Amino acid sequence: MALFNGKRILVTGGTGSFGKAMVRNLLSNRWGNPKEVTVFSRDEAKQHEMRMSYMEKEAATEEIIYENFKNILKFRIGDIRDYESVLNAVQNVDIVINAAALKQVPTCEYFPGEAVRTNVEGVMNLVRAVNENNLPIEAVVGVSTDKACKPINVMGMTKALMERFIINACLMSKDTRFMCVRYGNVIASRGSVIPLFLNQIKSGGPVTITTDDMTRFLITLDRAVETVVDAISGANRGDIYVPKITSYKVTDLAEVLINGKDIPIEFTGIRPGEKIHEILVSEEECYRTIEKEKYYVVQSILPEVSEGLAGPSQLAGEYSSKDTIVGKPELKELLSDFIPR
Repeated sequence: MALFNGKRILVTGGTGSFGKAMVRNLLSNRWGNPKEVTVFSRDEAKQHEMRMSYMEKEAATEEIIYENFKNILKFRIGDIRDYESVLNAVQNVDIVINAAALKQVPTCEYFPGEAVRTNVEGVMNLVRAVNENNLPIEAVVGVSTDKACKPINVMGMTKALMERFIINACLMSKDTRFMCVRYGNVIASRGSVIPLFLNQIKSGGPVTITTDDMTRFLITLDRAVETVVDAISGANRGDIYVPKITSYKVTDLAEVLINGKDIPIEFTGIRPGEKIHEILVSEEECYRTIEKEKYYVVQSILPEVSEGLAGPSQLAGEYSSKDTIVGKPELKELLSDFIPR
């Protein structure tokens, strides 16, 4: 696939777990060779570390075109909260992937204003920069989360608003495709439950779980990246791409990672803003959700954007983590690279 041949791509939040995986894949031959990939973030130390990680590679591999990265990969210090930073960053860009976010649920509960500034005002700056300046950008992708679906926490609420601003942007631009992707917990992303459990296991426990019936969706970084790529390739304006993924019980996850060791599990109670189960497509969204191979596609809530349902509705009820649970054998295979030996 030559989807990105000659394209100039901006990845906001490019030094995060997803951002780094996205950049790594963009520098591969998998979907064509971009002309330029720019990492946009406010952390100079993380940018320096990322730059050095490429420079320390001695040769090209099958996965990464290391010998070309100096000609392709760019780094830009800036803040998604600052309109001038965003406006400068989106000049001469063909595709924007917005992964800049505050994503820790408890942190957002204690600092809701900061979550709004990054997750909501940040995307408002991006939309404004593109539309008010009539920039010839082909596609803008907002990276969302299952917590945006029927949100009960600040992180989910701000991501839900992010989705709506992306969809609304389609009304102001007929040339740029604005779209979103929405998925669950990314395996071993920074600050997620797997690194937490592994650290607790390494320290001898206990492994702390909020409640014994909690379930979560699970997706690999590569599948998350693939979801963004497939959305850029096939999404219509205002679409939300939702991958068909499995879920797990958090207790099963802990037991698989403990792997027979004498490590206790301790239940600590629900944290601020937590759900027992997550939802990727709500019951209210079902009537405007169609199916495209590995995805459910939630079409725009605004009829002026969706221009009619592009196929029969595929879901009779909500797409919940309580309904797609895999057992311990499947979970063990999925997490084989992380299970302590």
